[in-house]
Amino acid sequence: MAHNSFPTDHPAIVTCGLPYANGDLHIGHLRTYIGGDVIDRALQKLGQQTAFVSGSDMHGTPIAVNAREKGVSPEKFALQWHEKYQNTFSRFNIDFDNYGHTDDETNTALTQELVRDLDERGHIYESEVEVAWDTDVDQPLPDRYIEGICPYCGAVARGDECENCGRHLEPGELGEPRSVLTGSPPEYRVRQHKFFRLSDFQAYLQEFIDRLEGTENARNQPREWIETELRDWGITRDLEWGIPYPKEETDLVLYVWVDAPIEYIASTKQYADRVGKDVFDWTDVWKQDDGEIIHVIGRDIIQHHTVFWPAVLRAVEYTEPRAVMASGFVNVGGKAFSTSRDYAIWADEYLETGFHPDLYRYYVTTGSTFQQDIEFSWERFADRVNSELVGTLGNFLYRTLLFAYRHYEGTPDAPLSEGIHDRIQEANDEFVAGINDYSIRAVGIAALDLARFGNRYLQQSEPWNLIETDPERASRVIRDCIQLAKAIAVLIEPVTPQKAAHLWEQLSETTSVHDISIDTALEAPASALEEPIPLFEKIPDDSIEELTEALRE
Repeated sequence: MAHNSFPTDHPAIVTCGLPYANGDLHIGHLRTYIGGDVIDRALQKLGQQTAFVSGSDMHGTPIAVNAREKGVSPEKFALQWHEKYQNTFSRFNIDFDNYGHTDDETNTALTQELVRDLDERGHIYESEVEVAWDTDVDQPLPDRYIEGICPYCGAVARGDECENCGRHLEPGELGEPRSVLTGSPPEYRVRQHKFFRLSDFQAYLQEFIDRLEGTENARNQPREWIETELRDWGITRDLEWGIPYPKEETDLVLYVWVDAPIEYIASTKQYADRVGKDVFDWTDVWKQDDGEIIHVIGRDIIQHHTVFWPAVLRAVEYTEPRAVMASGFVNVGGKAFSTSRDYAIWADEYLETGFHPDLYRYYVTTGSTFQQDIEFSWERFADRVNSELVGTLGNFLYRTLLFAYRHYEGTPDAPLSEGIHDRIQEANDEFVAGINDYSIRAVGIAALDLARFGNRYLQQSEPWNLIETDPERASRVIRDCIQLAKAIAVLIEPVTPQKAAHLWEQLSETTSVHDISIDTALEAPASALEEPIPLFEKIPDDSIEELTEALRE
């Protein structure tokens, strides 16, 4: 199935992988959510109708384990993190249309409805499996209650997934298993569990992966799975915390990776219920062949979104994803952030530095292609802010607007030069091409390149001399530069939304920069302008030295 280029006539959903409500967020986590926000805002600039949704993943063994250690219920434990995430996303200008969680009524009801549908259609069967049991405390040990040796790469792994090689693991596969509760080797007992007939969808998945759009890693990484023997998928666990399997004869709960992606649908439904069906109908996306679904995720959960999830959607006749964008990691000193070792720059820590959140949004968006790892250091961060945002983009904007204010009290009454019109249109085209190539870097670079062009144009034209020797030409140069500034505000908004809004105000525009289309970049600017203030400030060296030293500690 070939897809039309964006914008399309059909509504789109942009989703972000659900953060696991089990601990604080660091700036590496934020890369996915900033990426999703940039894609959503950019699509809207193109005139694409969208909804941007996600939610907190509230279920699973780690939450149950940690809640037990804290002496609180899993629900209370997870809800505290859920509320913290909502606040963090808002402070980084990540603007979800709906942010729910997997334990709410909508997701619970929808998950049970879809699983019941899978069961009735014959896609689920029951089979005996050996379940690990801790005899010291007399309870089953699902998923992350067990640690052992990965049978595929030999690394230490938890019971459901190996973080080293990324392989999904079924119960009983770990070598040298031990209970995380007591450290004892588990006893294995035979239990009846439910399995999804994933192997029945192997041919479909092989066709699906060939038409999937997005990043290359999301298309290539799953091929080893779907081009060799595809095993059926165990979808239940012996655990009290989770969504119950929708059949009375069992006390099992659904595996967390069953209900987690269904939250994408539930969150869309909650948004549609809030705004009304006439504004956004969730079934137009999730139950139509031409719905546009874009998943923005971390690369450690590619298989879940390109193997398990599309097979389930196919089985219940829901819409398959159009694209999966899988991000690389954010590293510090060549090493990945580690929450267990407390080796991270936490989201709150970044905000406490006083640096504007849009600075990090810009850094993580334009630093590399989305699927590549990004190396973060405070020195690199300061260098790019000072050279690109302050020295290039901010410098052009401030020089232009200050000159216009002092000499014309606004936009000079002069026509736009044809060459400037064409350069802005070229930037618009680069922006559109970037979105259709799923390149959020191209979105940010389009605005930066336009500022570079503006700086050269301003320097070569020398309006400060022309105002005496050729005032008509000087007026036209400044008119051109204000148009460039307006175009920059439009194009940079998906990446730095709050800073773009500040620039929009300095341009005396009366609309919201968040609600306009890309074509606004070529509309005539306002005639009167207020005295501008610099949009970005240089980061001093001593601040960076202190932050770098703190990270080493």
